[in-house]
Amino acid sequence: MISGGRFTDRPGRKLFQASCLFLLLLAASCATVPPAPAKPRGTFILLPDDQGKTGAIVVLNAQGETLLSKPRETLTIDAAGRPGKPFQMSDKDVDARVGAARYALPEPPVRVIFYFKYDSDELTDESRAKLPEVLRSIRERGPVDISVVGHTDTMGEKDYNYKLSFRRAQAVAKLLTAQGVAAAILDITSHGKDNPLIPTGNQVPEPRNRRVEVTVR
Repeated sequence: MISGGRFTDRPGRKLFQASCLFLLLLAASCATVPPAPAKPRGTFILLPDDQGKTGAIVVLNAQGETLLSKPRETLTIDAAGRPGKPFQMSDKDVDARVGAARYALPEPPVRVIFYFKYDSDELTDESRAKLPEVLRSIRERGPVDISVVGHTDTMGEKDYNYKLSFRRAQAVAKLLTAQGVAAAILDITSHGKDNPLIPTGNQVPEPRNRRVEVTVR
C-alpha cells in the first residue's frame, strides 16, 4: 500500500515472493532432461591385411549372426545387443575411428626361403642372392627376433634328415652372423622331413622342400 507518498509492504508480500521462488525452483527440479543417446556396445570393422587381402569374420551373439567379408565392412552392436545393418566404411572414416591403433600395429613378419642342393647344406646360387634382402629387413626393423628353421624333402631316414636340416639352418645362421647379425637373436631349429612346404609321399625328391625359412619379426 502507499501511505503518505511512501510504498510499504503488506505483511504477506515477502511470504508470497518466497513462495513464488520455491515454485520456480521446484519446477526447475522437476524438468526432465532428455537422456543421452545410448552408446553402441561394440563395433566390428573388417580391415584388409598389408597385402590388401580381406578374409571374412562372423559376428555371432544371441541376436543372430552376421557375416562380414568386404574390405572395411562394418557392423555396430547397440546397447541391447542388436546388430545393425552392415555397411562399408570409407578409408577416411576408418582412419578417424581407429587410425592410431591401426598404425601402431607392428609390421608383419618378413619371411625369406633359402633352397639347398640335394642331400647338402650348400645353398643354391639363386638362394644365396637373397641374403641382402634378409639383411636389409633386419637393419630396417631392429631390434628384431629371427627364426631360422631347417627342412628337408622326404628322401632318406627321419633321423638323418633332422640332422641335415639342422646343418642347413646353421649354414644360413653362419652367413647372417658373418654380416654382423648377433647370434643371440637367432632361434635355430630343425624340422627335418616333418613339415614339407609341398606335401608329397615318402621318398620323393622335391627341391622346394629342401629349404631354410628365415622369419624376421
